[in-house]
Amino acid sequence: MTDLPYDGLVTNRLRDRTAVITGGASGIGLATARRLAHEGARVVIADICPDGTGNDLAAGIGGRFFRADVTSAGDVQAMFAFAQETFGSIDIAFNNAGISPEDDASILDTGIEAWRRVQEVNLTSVYYCCKYVIPYMQAQGKGSIINTASFVAVLGAATSQISYSASKGGVLSMSRELGVEFARQGIRVNALCPGPVNTPLLRELFASDAEKAQRRLVHVPLGRFAEPDELAAAVAFLASDDSSFITASQFLVDGGITGAYVTPL
Repeated sequence: MTDLPYDGLVTNRLRDRTAVITGGASGIGLATARRLAHEGARVVIADICPDGTGNDLAAGIGGRFFRADVTSAGDVQAMFAFAQETFGSIDIAFNNAGISPEDDASILDTGIEAWRRVQEVNLTSVYYCCKYVIPYMQAQGKGSIINTASFVAVLGAATSQISYSASKGGVLSMSRELGVEFARQGIRVNALCPGPVNTPLLRELFASDAEKAQRRLVHVPLGRFAEPDELAAAVAFLASDDSSFITASQFLVDGGITGAYVTPL
């Protein structure tokens, strides 16, 4: 018995494919794990949460859990080896783990340790995940990599999180380059660029400052933050053959924020 939250017919467009999702125990990652399983994929949830929590979440979608610190090259290599040994292929890598801590703010206030920590989790982890999954995909002659960047990779914000913004810009640039480099080997690489998403990470960020939340929300033409399931649907599309001619792209799912000059009343 699974706890997939989708009604209606299963499309099976990801049937017989294996997906590895980092940051898969909460937020966009968990919503995506559920959506890809709904689409027929065999899912490995990777996260730093306790084994009991991770195993319960994975069991709920008929998948497997692997505890990994994505800032560790060894953990990332072991994660992909586990997926390959367990399911026989790695067809989809959703490199999604990330942080947005309070001590990452204006460049004038952000210390070097905060800067480095965010870069390690948000950017270096994506480097490791791409570096160590691509050989599996080369051997298969196919694969889809989706890296979580952000709308702040293409827009500047006066309410700055300087290391977060820089890390996501790096993810976007790296994804574009990898998408070009490996295109003729059947490997597609795209950067998912979400707008503000209603996740625990965002709620924690805005919990103590409603004014800051409203200051950001007013710039979204759709007038609300995204829900994790809406991002999961975008990942499912990028993971599937429906997006077979899309690579090296910045795939914006942002409620129109990057296209807006002024928002509707």
